Amino acid sequence: MISKDHWVNENIKAKEVRLIDTDGTQLGVLKKDEALEIAQKKNLDLVNVAPTAKPPVCRIMDYGKYQYEKSKREKEARKKQKTVSVKEVKVRPNIEEHDFQVKIKNGRKFLEQGDKVKVTVMFRGREVTHPENGKELCDKLAEELEDCATIEKKPKLEGKNMIMILSPRAT
Repeated sequence: MISKDHWVNENIKAKEVRLIDTDGTQLGVLKKDEALEIAQKKNLDLVNVAPTAKPPVCRIMDYGKYQYEKSKREKEARKKQKTVSVKEVKVRPNIEEHDFQVKIKNGRKFLEQGDKVKVTVMFRGREVTHPENGKELCDKLAEELEDCATIEKKPKLEGKNMIMILSPRAT
């Protein structure tokens, strides 16, 4: 059996290896064939755990069980990772106060869930000639959310949209 990260049993290239038993005790430096014989008597595998060492360190273990435990640990680690996604809140420059409060509520909810919020002010027609209205709106929204957010990217006009990115404040 060969693995991408460990040499196992007959695939070990070294002539001599430092052998470690199943309970972690060192059995000393032995010839590869002797180490293999000891492992086979115990119905276990000889696994090269430190191929760069001189001589390479090999351990007697159940390789299948070792791989299973390792994949279980990696899966558990992936579960604990939080992927940060970017949620978008779109507003218009002449938004009504109630609608604005709803957008603030949504932004707060996204930030509390740990997501970043992309605030997009969409300009139509000649509204783009007054970008200061959009900047004012972005600043007002950031001010309302300053208890749970920090500005990651300041408001900037990109085409007919003004974009600002808020990230959740570290707790």
